[in-house]
Amino acid sequence: MDVSQHVRAIISFIESAQMGSFSEAARKLGISPAAVSKNIAALEKALGVRLMNRTTRKISLTEEGATFLSQSMIAMNALDSAVESIISRKMETSGHVRISTSAGFGRDQLLPALPSLLSQYPQLTIEADFDDRMIDLVNDGYDIAIRGGRFVDSNLITRPVCNLNLVLVASPEYLSKYGNPKTVEDLKSHQLLSRRFLGGKILPWEFKSFDDALLALDPIPSLLTISAPEALASAAACGLGIAQVGIHHAYKYLEAGNLKVVLLDIHNPGKYEMVIQYPHRSLIAPRVKVTVEHLLNHFKNDKSLHIQLKDLIKYQF
Repeated sequence: MDVSQHVRAIISFIESAQMGSFSEAARKLGISPAAVSKNIAALEKALGVRLMNRTTRKISLTEEGATFLSQSMIAMNALDSAVESIISRKMETSGHVRISTSAGFGRDQLLPALPSLLSQYPQLTIEADFDDRMIDLVNDGYDIAIRGGRFVDSNLITRPVCNLNLVLVASPEYLSKYGNPKTVEDLKSHQLLSRRFLGGKILPWEFKSFDDALLALDPIPSLLTISAPEALASAAACGLGIAQVGIHHAYKYLEAGNLKVVLLDIHNPGKYEMVIQYPHRSLIAPRVKVTVEHLLNHFKNDKSLHIQLKDLIKYQF
């Protein structure tokens, strides 16, 4: 069996295994069921093992067949990637890319990533919407969404950017005046700053109890309630009170000494993450692919997005 026959036989085998039927595989490949069966029989003869058990009703993989299918899929995916890579290189990367993200992340993380992207790909144009509302990426016509939160399986491709750990912060001036809280109970005598989501929900604060359970505290009544998390960090830095914010929003203030971390040992940072999402397509447009990869690489080198909780000890009051 020469190389071209090998390839035809392997493709017949993969399609039959995935479809569970010679006739369905034949219909997809545009050949006869007899040709599919002949190809697989020739492949089994060349390999010296049976790959499929056949009955009048169905086909099923042998143990060797399952192993061969797994290895064949790896090879076919590698071949597809090689072909796509060459085609992408031949195409001039150009076009318009629409991105949706939040106002704070857009201003502080996305914008600094764009000059190098547009310098490398001068035929690209970018349209970025800074909006905290949740959008329907496909129906609203976006190519990429950069989102923070808790994510479950979806029909979108999701690429992780970083964990979004939350932290309690206050200015040194505020803590000197009102005291440094040591317990959850102490917070009830402090000025609390809260975040309200666009849907109206106040984000609770969570703490670890002695038995590893989580204790939730609603920061109500609040001295100040804000919907924009980056503005909440700024309000805390101005000395208005204690706020729960993402570390990336607090980072510049922590570095400058304008904010200090409180209750680090018992505060629960949550299980939030920042991701890049885009529609699940078999062939992603080159303009979108290069944008996604560039942004991921840029965000990987953004120190504010990758501060570890253990590194916050030096910022405590």
